[in-house]
Amino acid sequence: MQIIANCTREVIKKAANSLFDGCLVAFPTETVYGLGADATNEKAVSRIYSVKGRPIGHPLIVHISSFKQLDKWAIDVSEYAVDLAKEFWPGPMTLILKRSDLAKDFITGGQDNVGLRVPNQPIAIGLLEEFEIQGGLGVAAPSANKFGAVSPTSASAVEEEIGMGLGIGDLILDGGRCSVGVESTIIDCTQANPVVLRPGWITYAEVERCTGLKIELINSQSGLRASGLLESHYSPKAKVVLDVSASPGEGFFAMDIVSTPQGAIRLGSPKTIEQYASDVYAALRYGDQKNLAKIVVIQPSGGGLAIAIRDRLGKAAQE
Repeated sequence: MQIIANCTREVIKKAANSLFDGCLVAFPTETVYGLGADATNEKAVSRIYSVKGRPIGHPLIVHISSFKQLDKWAIDVSEYAVDLAKEFWPGPMTLILKRSDLAKDFITGGQDNVGLRVPNQPIAIGLLEEFEIQGGLGVAAPSANKFGAVSPTSASAVEEEIGMGLGIGDLILDGGRCSVGVESTIIDCTQANPVVLRPGWITYAEVERCTGLKIELINSQSGLRASGLLESHYSPKAKVVLDVSASPGEGFFAMDIVSTPQGAIRLGSPKTIEQYASDVYAALRYGDQKNLAKIVVIQPSGGGLAIAIRDRLGKAAQE
């Protein structure tokens, strides 16, 4: 395994070659770091499950370089899905669509749909474009962490999480800290109206404005499987407790306007909701690095991005 910080064009070509050779490449996106494999190579994709400890049959998101690649992976795409893709790609949005024959069961978990995303990060786009120039069709890439753990927003977090599981030929591309910091909004576009399965940077209001349609509530009886739908997820080793007063010796994370309780260990003080999203996972990791038993988090209020943050924190706090 090699970590490369200076991601030149030659490095990107090397990384694309590594994907072709069946190796894994961890790379930055605007949301979190992904652990990538050739989405048409079953053996390579199986290594993602092994390295992450991810349950077999849990579907993966396929990353493509542009909207133009969508019809290779999906069929019967609705008009509103096209509208969403044209407006928000590249960007932090994953669309669930009816799969084409290219999307095999080892990607979809045996479901009749596939998740697709075009990330908005220069290294990620460069890698996907180079992979496609060389004949690749897409890169399967869940977050580059152990299953259920805190998603990594830096290359060092990737190494800390899964470095021991990576081998010769595998790469970690270091693109610095992720700007968004929480995973993509996932929208099921196989129904008459869009269904937001996982909230994210692309908000409910933006989805409704773009499509002209009301968002449907998640149907828990549908049986649909997608990333981030488990009740417990995104969890550090420390116990996460929400919206209570921290005691001496406990970790504490909140907006900068919230004072630190006496004796608590401040893990971050974001000034904006965007900074909060970008910093929250790093703060949880920092608490683990300090071997804290408990981290108290004061959640942001309101709609939009705050909904996505509360979604992640609620799952991180589940035992």
